[in-house]
Amino acid sequence: MHEVDAALSEASARYSFVLVPGLYDSGPEHWQTHWQARHGFWQRIAQRDWNTADIERWIGAIRRLLGPRSRPAILVGHSFGALASCCLAADRSHAIAGLMVVAPAEPSRFEAEDRVPTTPLGVPAVVVASHNDPVMRFPRAVHWAGAWQAELVDLGEAGHINAEAGFGPWPYGLRILRALVARVDAGTG
Repeated sequence: MHEVDAALSEASARYSFVLVPGLYDSGPEHWQTHWQARHGFWQRIAQRDWNTADIERWIGAIRRLLGPRSRPAILVGHSFGALASCCLAADRSHAIAGLMVVAPAEPSRFEAEDRVPTTPLGVPAVVVASHNDPVMRFPRAVHWAGAWQAELVDLGEAGHINAEAGFGPWPYGLRILRALVARVDAGTG
């Protein structure tokens, strides 16, 4: 893991790494919180109401965080935050270098199907999905990865890829992120 940590720390000189939690924010045992504690370079969106699924509010929180940043961002979104990350990348309103979309939520569950892009995101992206995710069926994750022209990482039976499913520090996720950074650096989608 030391090699992965070193590579990500080195990449933080080129990219802003941004965590975009889903509903209810990511709690103390969630992998996003572990990653933030592990590396000082992480930035995390902030907002007042984490309990109401409002896609525009989530997008606005990402925009506020990215506004003053000069480096391109790599967004790491979970669940509903993954959808907001895809929306912002597709808007092309900010310099997004890459996206790691983990356990994306089904847009229709949150009346966001008209807002979530159905076309390629235009940046290197990876969708990390599970066969038994209660928030999005695996065939739908495959569909969205194809629509977004994102690499698909199949975690098998991994639930919602959150603390309740046993994903605390999640070192394998950091390896996925490192591979994404290498694709971004190489300029390959």
